[in-house]
Amino acid sequence: MSTEHTNTLYEAVGGADALRRLSETFYKGVLADPLLAPVFADFTATHVEHVAVWLAEVFSGPADFTAELGGHQALLRAHLGLEITEEQRLRWMELMSSAVERELPDDALLRRRVLEYFDWGTRIAKDVSASAPGSDLGEPGPTPRWGWDGLA
Repeated sequence: MSTEHTNTLYEAVGGADALRRLSETFYKGVLADPLLAPVFADFTATHVEHVAVWLAEVFSGPADFTAELGGHQALLRAHLGLEITEEQRLRWMELMSSAVERELPDDALLRRRVLEYFDWGTRIAKDVSASAPGSDLGEPGPTPRWGWDGLA
């Protein structure tokens, strides 16, 4: 049975609390993973909160990442010089898929749309990560919004 999705992805996932739980579950796995832990050598507890705030904005919740944390440019710059490999990106997706299954509502379309965003976003992160810290990224535009039909 198909249900009509008229709410935002932010509302459908369960808001800020659900995104925080998703981020916490995901990063517990990342930090214990031998392939990914080195990418997060500078990880701090605030990273979990910042990711939840970013996701809230991307999924059409409060725009606090742009207002308080530097917006799209800051997120991209944080990936400079990480030299993320495709193997690491795919492992990141495996761990996120597991976290999505554990923490988000049991709604196949919702989970698929969220994972499509992560696939799209990790490809960009991987590309940006190949550039040296301090590289000029140009103006990336506003924080992207992702909805039931993908990139808005």
